[in-house]
Parts: sequence; C-alpha cells; structure tokens
Amino acid sequence: MTTAIALEDVSFAYDHQPVVSDVSISIEEGEFLGLIGPNGSGKTTLLKIMLGLRTPDTGSVELFGESASEFSDGARLGYVSQQSSEADSMMPITVREVVEMGRYPHAGLRRLSDDDHATVDDSLARVDIDHLADRRISQLSGGQKQRAYIARALASEADLLALDEPTVGVDADSVDRFYDLLDELNANGITVVLIEHDIGVVADHADTMACLDCELYEHCETEQFLESGVLEQVYSSARVASSWAPATGD
Repeated sequence: MTTAIALEDVSFAYDHQPVVSDVSISIEEGEFLGLIGPNGSGKTTLLKIMLGLRTPDTGSVELFGESASEFSDGARLGYVSQQSSEADSMMPITVREVVEMGRYPHAGLRRLSDDDHATVDDSLARVDIDHLADRRISQLSGGQKQRAYIARALASEADLLALDEPTVGVDADSVDRFYDLLDELNANGITVVLIEHDIGVVADHADTMACLDCELYEHCETEQFLESGVLEQVYSSARVASSWAPATGD
C-alpha cells in the first residue's frame, strides 16, 4: 500500500502549551481512520498538521510521499472543517458555486470548461443534491451542506477526504445517509480521516481508529482498538467509556 499521510515525532504547542506531543502515525491510501479523543485533546490541530495547514514545531509530515511543506497538489485533499457551515452561510452563493470551487485548482486562470462543469454536475449527483444546485448554500440543512462540501472535494478529484465533526447539528436520519455516503466513497478508493465525537458511529464505519490526548495512545484496526482498553485509559470515566460518547471539541 502507498502511504497517504505519514507523521514522525510531531509536536505542536500554542504559547508554549503542548497540544500535540511526539506523534508518529502512518495512514495508508484507502484507509478509513476514525480519530477520537477527549475535549481539548488536540484532534483538530493534528488534522490540520496532517493536511499541511499547520507546521509542527518539531517532526516531519509527508503527504503522498512528499514533504507537506512542499506538497503542491492541494486538489488531492478535501477538507470539511468545523467552520465550513458558518463561513459559507455568510456568502450569497449557490450550491453549484460552492462545488465549482473544487475545480479552481484545475482551471487556474482560465474559465471553467465544459468538462469542468460536467465534473461539477457529476459530483452533485454522486452525493444526491443535484436537485439543490441552484439553491443558496445558506438555505440548506446541516446534512445537505455537508454533502455540498463533499461534492466540492469530489469535484476537485480529491484522493483524501478529511472531516472534522461533520455531523454536529445534523438530524439522525441525515447522519445515517451521510455515513453511508462516506462508506461508498471509501469503497471507491478515497482515503477518509474522520474526527467524530460519537465513538459508536466511528466504530461502525471506520476500519481503523486512533485515540489522541496530546499524545497518540493507539492506532490499529477497529476491532483490536475496541478490545485494547484505551477508551477506559484515556477517558477515565467508566460511564463515558462504556457509552462511547465523550464530549465534543478539539
């Protein structure tokens, strides 16, 4: 297998306060990784480091075999952050215009071509929101917005999809359909890295899991992870560990 993301001895601090400490992890292409950890454990920061959006204080980061600092093919990376909904809700743009943004790295300075528009149409159809293409993004439900952001990543022809608690505020039925979509995309070869507060949901869908609380406690196949005892170790509360529902947050 080819490695999509490789971190070695990565550390990061805010104002001398360690957030990520000496983390080494390798994520293979086609892997579906669920990244979990208590509130304030550094998950969002680690995800941004993985994508080259933050530079670690120490250690090395590689994306598809290249140093993250030199990686230039950003179209291969699709990122749905916790702030996506707020940012796009402030802009008077349509769903189609959001998805078209995924073609900009390919188009460069030229106008979008017929092929670009066909890719946008296909991406909208793949996530089943083509009927919403001309609606304002601000008018969509939480689940529909997340599908739009995934369609944007598909339009960019991303090989890796990173999502930071994408179902916060999304109704239960939409959550189920959302994860069915992630399963389908992963089955088609897209690498998925997911931060999710609901450990039960992660366990149902991810083929590997990793637990972070400043340092990395475990990264292995899901069944082995659930039997490892790391949940009790990290979350400390037997009630929380048994319910698999720790608090949300970084």
